[in-house]
Amino acid sequence: MNPVVVIPTFIYPRRHRGGADVVSTYDHPTAPNQEGELGRCLESLAKVEGLGLVVILVSADVSLEVQAAEKVQAIASRHPEVTTLVIGAAELALIEQRMAQQNIERLSKEIGLQGYGAIRNLGLLVANVLGFDAVVFLDDDEVIDDPKFLQKAMYGLGKLTRQGVPIVAKTGYYLNDQNSYLSKWEDKWYNRFWQQGRAFNEWITKAMRGPRLSRSNHVCGGCLAIHKEAFRRLAFDPWITRGEDLDYMLNLRMYGSDIWFDNQWVLRHLPPRTTSEGTRFRQDIFRWLYEYRKLEYSRALIDLQQVKPASLEPYPGPFLEPGLLRRIRLTAWMRSFGRPDKKAYRLAAKAATGAASAYAEANCAKYFEFQYVWPEAMNRLESDQLLSEALVRSAMLRAQDVAAANVDAPASAPTPTAAQSAPAGTAPAVPAGVTPAASRAPVPEGAPGAAPTVPYGNIDAGMTTQIRLDMED
Repeated sequence: MNPVVVIPTFIYPRRHRGGADVVSTYDHPTAPNQEGELGRCLESLAKVEGLGLVVILVSADVSLEVQAAEKVQAIASRHPEVTTLVIGAAELALIEQRMAQQNIERLSKEIGLQGYGAIRNLGLLVANVLGFDAVVFLDDDEVIDDPKFLQKAMYGLGKLTRQGVPIVAKTGYYLNDQNSYLSKWEDKWYNRFWQQGRAFNEWITKAMRGPRLSRSNHVCGGCLAIHKEAFRRLAFDPWITRGEDLDYMLNLRMYGSDIWFDNQWVLRHLPPRTTSEGTRFRQDIFRWLYEYRKLEYSRALIDLQQVKPASLEPYPGPFLEPGLLRRIRLTAWMRSFGRPDKKAYRLAAKAATGAASAYAEANCAKYFEFQYVWPEAMNRLESDQLLSEALVRSAMLRAQDVAAANVDAPASAPTPTAAQSAPAGTAPAVPAGVTPAASRAPVPEGAPGAAPTVPYGNIDAGMTTQIRLDMED
């Protein structure tokens, strides 16, 4: 298989709180004047065997889009052993123009650089355009210690179980800064009605003792592998505020597939300190109320399989049951007395009965409407040579600009982008009417140029047959 690694990164000023759009509030954004964790992640990736292309998606405040892409490109440039393709606002504009040329419905909310779900959809689309048959999602605050990481990611992917069920998506697990896969959940009085950590610990403890592959009730979005048979058919939900990874598992089940847990596929998750735990819980309130309402709505759609909380025990079933709103409000108020972030928790409690409930009601049907459009869009853009060349050329021009601006960078160590294999003095063709960046004119049709070579890995999906897979049937 030829997997591509996709890493979203978020560049926002400290004052950023997502504004009125709750979807664009992120857990761990990097300030423009900070280095962030991306470089550490890329350094660890350099040791991974079979690594091909690494796509970095740059989500940034509108006022910082150009600077953020250049900042990320400069970080990537310091790791020449990793071949990167930086996708920022300029490349997103190319994609949107190409979609318009292909008469694909405008999907700026559903595919883009704002919101966890939309960003992951952009990663899936880029992988599809470039012709990869698997996507491995990482987060920029993770570290990979295992050189066999990609081989383990591909283990079983695309294979069939003994019952003939295809394995189209799988997840691994995180180790935290204490070298544990268990949640740091605390059994405190203010968590009496919201024992999410305990429920997760109960689930993963059992999964770690089982066979290597088992059906999963949980998804680590920063340790997630998706086969093209899944991502060409099923998108992430761009309306969920966070937890888009777990939501993808629920979507897979509704549409007749599943996700598998691999208890030998692991990395380290070392995030920076969360600035406001109350704000994060507010996002969780929007998330769980939306998820509950979405599952309720799905039961009225006859072409979907029903997903019931009882099938999701011990986690996340209890957080999708009736009485959810009351438990959320009680937890928010209790934490407003027992936790330091008191004001944010009080605001979260108010959101539960107002904005969050209204948001869930207003948006719960939209994902299913989007799902009618997604497969056709992916079909039209699959291995699109014109768009892939335009994306690589745009990234190449940015890399050249960053290298030129960095007077201290040695000339013998150019940025390792996917565009470097293009012959000197040539440029790949760009679709008619598509501009690589706002300040650059498009290459005229018929201009000399050769398609750059995008590096592909070649990893067997576990070097095994369905009979030898260590899995739960």
